[in-house]
Amino acid sequence: MSIHVHFRAVAASEIQEDHTWLAAYLAKAWDDHADECAAGIATSIPKVWHFVDDLYAAAADLVGGGADEPWTLPVHGGRPVAHGAGADLHDPPMIFMDPPEVARAADFLTAVSFDALWNVAGGRLGGGGPQEALAKEEYLGHHESLRSFYARAASSGHAVVKVVWA
Repeated sequence: MSIHVHFRAVAASEIQEDHTWLAAYLAKAWDDHADECAAGIATSIPKVWHFVDDLYAAAADLVGGGADEPWTLPVHGGRPVAHGAGADLHDPPMIFMDPPEVARAADFLTAVSFDALWNVAGGRLGGGGPQEALAKEEYLGHHESLRSFYARAASSGHAVVKVVWA
């Protein structure tokens, strides 16, 4: 079974914050995922996105802070799009981030040191053992992908929608 969190940048004016509409929109985007990733308007993280979020939470250990900090934005940040009347309750959960949140996420990802985060959280995420180099490379890849995705979205003034596909 394949499970991913899918991130898609889009002009906020093009989005309807209606679960049924957004599910159809994102399903089409997922069909075009490879092309959209190549265009820089989409990215995704398989299975380990919760651990990528844990990596960013290490920023709290570095600088202190609470739940409403920029490191909470890249993976789980935004507001849920509620199922409306008549929506298929089996449709996946979706999240909408407005352009200011996208900009905050981009600023955080640009400013944060991956190595500093890894030094704090790497041991919890598969580092420290014989596979540490592979784990670190995997998380660095996710970090770089998110950093470039959010930077492009923010520079375009876009919103970001997220969905979990299983």
